Amino acid sequence: MDKKPLSVKQDCILEFIEEFLSENHYPPTVRDIQNGCGISSTSVVDYNLRILQREGYLRRQADVSRGIELLGAKANGIGRNFVQVPVLGSIAAGEPLHVPPSDSWHTEEVDTVELPSFMTGGRQEVFGVKVKGESMIDALVADGDLVIMEPVERPQNGDMVAAWLADRSEVTLKHFFLKDGMVTLQPANSAIEPITIPAENVSVQGRVVGVVRTV
Repeated sequence: MDKKPLSVKQDCILEFIEEFLSENHYPPTVRDIQNGCGISSTSVVDYNLRILQREGYLRRQADVSRGIELLGAKANGIGRNFVQVPVLGSIAAGEPLHVPPSDSWHTEEVDTVELPSFMTGGRQEVFGVKVKGESMIDALVADGDLVIMEPVERPQNGDMVAAWLADRSEVTLKHFFLKDGMVTLQPANSAIEPITIPAENVSVQGRVVGVVRTV
């Protein structure tokens, strides 16, 4: 079936996406497209992106801010670099975060999400975890979001980590700071107090390298 002719606006959007991908090697956001094409609102961009997807010009992942992939002749070998990331569980108080060996991540039993490769920064052993709670809301990590993590045992001060607190039997998502044998886990929410405990009671299970927002 022949594709329907595109409007001037839709042609502009496709050309902008192609040029943006060529220059930056990652897709534009809806806001980038709005500004680049002089469109009145993001809802108008979204409407036209849905049409372009329906007509087979591109593919979108609506829950990823830059989840646009050109298809067909427009792709020209660019913007098609996506990776499958395993989703291994949730960060929730009172529940340990079980991270199995990486050689078992890519099995039929493990859920996965397809993400643009720039979100993983070329890292090979990354995994996704759902966030429960609002402790990092000021760092733009909200309840229900998916954080992309890499396994680490010795994070740097300031890293956002998933930390298992042995004396409390809970896992928490916080900024990590280590000084004089004490670990401070700093929330990004002024309504929540930081946690300061001996380093031997903290086991870091992963460092956040990306966030997929759900809202």
